[in-house]
Order: sequence, then structure tokens, then C-alpha cells
Amino acid sequence: MDFLDLAKERYSLRSMDAGRAVEKEKLVKIAEAARVSPSACNLQRHRLKIVTSKTGIEKIRKCTECHFNAPAVIVISLEKDTGSSPMDEESGMRFGLMDIGIVAAHMSLQAAELGVGTTIVGMFDREKLIKEFDIPDSQEPVLIMPAGYPADGGGPCILHKSRIPIDKTAEWI
Repeated sequence: MDFLDLAKERYSLRSMDAGRAVEKEKLVKIAEAARVSPSACNLQRHRLKIVTSKTGIEKIRKCTECHFNAPAVIVISLEKDTGSSPMDEESGMRFGLMDIGIVAAHMSLQAAELGVGTTIVGMFDREKLIKEFDIPDSQEPVLIMPAGYPADGGGPCILHKSRIPIDKTAEWI
């Protein structure tokens, strides 16, 4: 599929079939899309926890209402301790957060190409997630990404196709 067509068709899936697991080979490809995504100074500071076990999914559900009954959830964290770098947060820029956004975009588009729905979620209890998944102090969970297949009646929300015209968002100089 053409990239722009894929980007237009991808939507945030908020109603997933909890009984239909996402195949491991698809989750590996989604993780690979994260691995090859660009990052500031190529620091590659993203860290993933790919949650598919029943116990793990139960833990996720304790941490957020935005799990959408997903059979898989990817926790995307930022490795904070990279040593001295011009990309450290002291510069005033949050390059690590920008990198995590790029990672999430790559993963969600790869998932869409594979027929897997995702939603990029920032609403979760960080402290609870850190405790439930024993996330080390050197990492900060930034996003979670529920992944799965649509439940009966699941699909894009009514606002999915509503976009501001390009002449309102881009200026030619």
C-alpha cells in the first residue's frame, strides 16, 4: 500500500477483540519498526515491554482505563541515563520525548500495515505502571500502545476523516 494511503487509513482502535491474540511475528515486526526509527544523535533511548500474558494484561488494566480490551499492550519508556550528550534534557529541548513520539508513529503505522489496530495512549498511572512492571529508575514510561483486532462493531470514530485543509496547516514561503 502507498504510504499516504496507509497513513490516511490508520485510525485509533478503541474497541478490541480481547479473545483474538496478536501473532508474535507481527509484534516482532512492530518492535522492529521501533528499533529502526530515527532518534536524536541516534541514541535509541526507547525501551519496550511487550505485554501479552494474562497476568500482564491484568496489570495493565489496573494502570489505565484506556486499555480498550487489547490482547497486547506495548509499554514505551524513555531510557533517561545516556551520559553526557548535547541531546540531554538540560538543553531545554525534550529530544527523548520527541524520539518516543517518532517510535510510536513508526510502530502504529507498521501495525496498520499488518492489519493490527493500535491506539497511542498517554493516560495511565505512571507510578502504578512502574511498580506493576518493575520499571527501573533509569527509565520513564511515556506511552502505552494497546494493540489488537477490532471487536464486533469496532472501527474508526466519526472524527477520523475530519481533517483541517492543508492550506490551513502548511504555509509555502
